[in-house]
Amino acid sequence: MSTLEQLTPGTSVRGLVPDASVTVVAVQWFGDSALELTYKTADGKVANELLYRHDEPRLEVVEQGRPWSFDGDGATFRLVSEAHRIRLAAGDRILRHPGGTLVDGQAFELAKAAPPAASAAK
Repeated sequence: MSTLEQLTPGTSVRGLVPDASVTVVAVQWFGDSALELTYKTADGKVANELLYRHDEPRLEVVEQGRPWSFDGDGATFRLVSEAHRIRLAAGDRILRHPGGTLVDGQAFELAKAAPPAASAAK
């Protein structure tokens, strides 16, 4: 529950439009128990409504935050983003070696094409 005094320009409020929050554009008081609230919906429609003290229970001032947040471990995030950056930079040059390690694609192709060292010495 919010009070009418909490309705100030820029505040987000739930309870005026079903299943949505609106942004307060302007407030004009009529005495101490009524006000005319001008608000904007998420789709840009501007409307106004007279509110009285008995309307306070249906109103809820919501705190606007970012639609996303990152509160995870920073070191892990840096490690994963660096690994992702390396994978993107390498593109398709990185191949999986049959032994299970990642090797540069060109070095892997050269190693397959070169004769074994033991047969070259004979």
